[in-house]
Amino acid sequence: MKYKNASDVLPENLLKEVQKYAAGETLYFPKNSQRLKWGEKTGARVFFAERNNEIRQKYLQKMSIEHLADEYCLSIDTIRKIVFV
Repeated sequence: MKYKNASDVLPENLLKEVQKYAAGETLYFPKNSQRLKWGEKTGARVFFAERNNEIRQKYLQKMSIEHLADEYCLSIDTIRKIVFV
């Protein structure tokens, strides 16, 4: 991350106001954009949503929780959490 001198970026009146609260401190100003939720950028969120829907459908078709746990390499407790949500 590249640092910039606040006096080069901010108007003088705003700089003086910020100095009242944080003179000599290093501040980070986040971008003014909406943060992505977990897994949205990589596609993991969609992958797990589709997998969980598939597990629910198979459970509704009378596949046992134990069989689903073996098939998806998940614990029985995890399958229960997915099915009973």
